[in-house]
Amino acid sequence: MNDSLRMDRVRRFIGTLNQACELGLAVESAREGELVLRLPYSDQIVGNPDTGVIHGGAITTLMDTASGSVIMCALDDFELCPTLDLRVDYMRAAEPGHPVYARAIVYRVTNNIIFTRCEAYQADPDQTIAHCVGTFMRIGPEATPKAYRELITGGGGE
Repeated sequence: MNDSLRMDRVRRFIGTLNQACELGLAVESAREGELVLRLPYSDQIVGNPDTGVIHGGAITTLMDTASGSVIMCALDDFELCPTLDLRVDYMRAAEPGHPVYARAIVYRVTNNIIFTRCEAYQADPDQTIAHCVGTFMRIGPEATPKAYRELITGGGGE
């Protein structure tokens, strides 16, 4: 599978997630085992109106979405993989007025579980806002409804 196909699949998948759509999450890049999503800054995600700092829940949603979506960049066949565990550690507040990015990687795939890491940052990837590790349960492509699988894969016969 090429990177363009990975990016298309992730875009279609995120387009089915109401919360991700409301937040305006967008795919910045997708390649084998790695994904970068962007959360645009908006008044809707401000947690402290006095400072303009982004609410931690919006950043957690960004990281959970990136961690779950990067699985499509690691597997050839699309399958839903529900979150089993997601541990998020916050390092510092995000700067008001700027988008936040989440770079997720898949670092281990087993028959039953997929393991991911993710870092949230703004302009400088070395200035981490938060990081997380996630585990996702594999339920197999056959457990995903055919119509949904075709929506995500673009009708591809997986």
